[in-house]
Amino acid sequence: MSAYLRPRSGDPAEVGTPTAVDVTVDGQAVTAQAGQTVAAVLLANGRDTWRTTRVHDRPRGIFCGIGACQDCLITVNGLPDIRACQRTITPGDAITTQKGAVLPTTSSTAVTVGEVVGRVSQVVVVGAGPAGVAAAVAAGDAGVEVLVVDNGRGVGGQYNRQLPVEFEARRPDRLQHEWKVFAEQRDRLLNHPRITYLPDTSVWAIEGLRLWAQTGPADASGRQPFPIDAQSVVLAAGAYDRVLPFPGWDLPGVYTAGAAQALAKGQRIAVGRRVLVAGTGPFLLPVAESLVGVGAHVVALLEANSLTTVRKGWSSDPLVAPSKLREAVGYGALLARHRIPLRHGWTVVAAHGTNRVEAATIARLDSDWRPIRGSERRVEVDAVCVGFGFTANLELAVSAGCTITTGPDGGPAVAVDANQQTSTPGVFAAGELTGIGGAALSTAEGTLAGTTAAHHALTGSEVSGTEAVREAVERGRRFAAALARAYPVRDGWKSWSTADTLVCRCEEVTRGQIEAAAQERGLDDGRAMKLSSRAGLGMCQGRVCSRTVAALLAAPGDVPEPSMKRPIAVPVRLRDLADAEVAESPETVLDTMEEQQ
Repeated sequence: MSAYLRPRSGDPAEVGTPTAVDVTVDGQAVTAQAGQTVAAVLLANGRDTWRTTRVHDRPRGIFCGIGACQDCLITVNGLPDIRACQRTITPGDAITTQKGAVLPTTSSTAVTVGEVVGRVSQVVVVGAGPAGVAAAVAAGDAGVEVLVVDNGRGVGGQYNRQLPVEFEARRPDRLQHEWKVFAEQRDRLLNHPRITYLPDTSVWAIEGLRLWAQTGPADASGRQPFPIDAQSVVLAAGAYDRVLPFPGWDLPGVYTAGAAQALAKGQRIAVGRRVLVAGTGPFLLPVAESLVGVGAHVVALLEANSLTTVRKGWSSDPLVAPSKLREAVGYGALLARHRIPLRHGWTVVAAHGTNRVEAATIARLDSDWRPIRGSERRVEVDAVCVGFGFTANLELAVSAGCTITTGPDGGPAVAVDANQQTSTPGVFAAGELTGIGGAALSTAEGTLAGTTAAHHALTGSEVSGTEAVREAVERGRRFAAALARAYPVRDGWKSWSTADTLVCRCEEVTRGQIEAAAQERGLDDGRAMKLSSRAGLGMCQGRVCSRTVAALLAAPGDVPEPSMKRPIAVPVRLRDLADAEVAESPETVLDTMEEQQ
């Protein structure tokens, strides 16, 4: 076990002393603090794995850190399948190791949603990251009633992840770039007279302009489904890390880059003492910064693309590169100050260990990302953080019937028009959903989407007079295109894995099994592959593996088409759906809930 809670003395955020909370882990009392997630409690108390897989009884802990992969499932108060990275602890919680598939032993506890049910919002924004916040503020300023629905505890999303209020940090600005700009936007949203913010709420389905949501602690039982009706909807659900498989990537101690940053920025947890960061893209730099901030030693930062490729990509559009020059210089100084080597054209090709990571093999890559024979080196580490770009959260957009296209990075994205409207009337999209392009583009798209969604709700027609915002969107899209050219993902990554390498982490399906099914049955469709090999049929429903499976099945030069059709966008307990009374209107649902209270 190498993950640890950063000591408060010397913490750059000047974290205070949260209230102690009494919880147990497998019957033993442990040290916990208000505001911690279940995962943070476990990691800080020497546990980096707390469940085993259903198929082969392999150890699992935290992996993605944002609730997408389902690796960190645990039992809390007798209720299984709680995402430890999403659930904040409460006094008296009994946390229990989860082995394989188990059944719940507790009754449900109803969670209410108050005045939100029964009201038709003119604009509903899903997500409170840079795009969602900008959309909400713009729509509110345009004169409409706005409801912001977000599964986080506070405004900010993954990009502007905040410390829990219970930590009483005196200098949270030290953990966040452009803190002043973010704080101003956050305060405008929270204090806006026409904006209602609904945290701890997940939208699990969409039917036209009606959304179905649940409010309450993550994965709790008794979170009654309720409808939200809108005249316009802005989808700003963000994205999650893309990880490419290699031998050992399913070991505890291998994390996504986003998980490492989320634990560092949001919980002050270091995932290891000797950490290797690898992948591609500028996001690796703030991840390394966050790790250093919680006292981890980053042994190396490996960028898979060569320096020539990166320079050539940025120079393809000289008007956008200078916008990040100052930030790049700052990160370069940080790496030098902490003696962190930055190696271009290198990556991690294997992780080693018995029940957790103990070492990693790194290798130099050729121009197609194939390891150069003889360049392999073994590095002693206790944590590996990997990220090869991002994959958009497209479930709601697909369910809404929005047309899906290909983003600048080659991944799936929502197609939008000049007003950020999707192919479904009244549904708008902004941020990483429309193509991976960073916070500035997300903010610009969110502003445009919020403005046009408000106009649509008021008049049903298109909007004009947003030239400055459209120019900002265009600049952001040029940046996104240059970013994709500077940090491409090459097909040589397929040579890192073997027939025995797991591709589907949930169902533990290997690359060999996937390729055998494709060859024997002539499969080239993600859904058919699910039914034939079980790849993508597990708890995460293919969020982690669908792009990899699609790429392995695609012919050379083809654009992979991963299966993104998941009518249930986020986990919902069948008990809650079975217990929910189907109502013809939001008012009927509100009446029923008031009777239950």
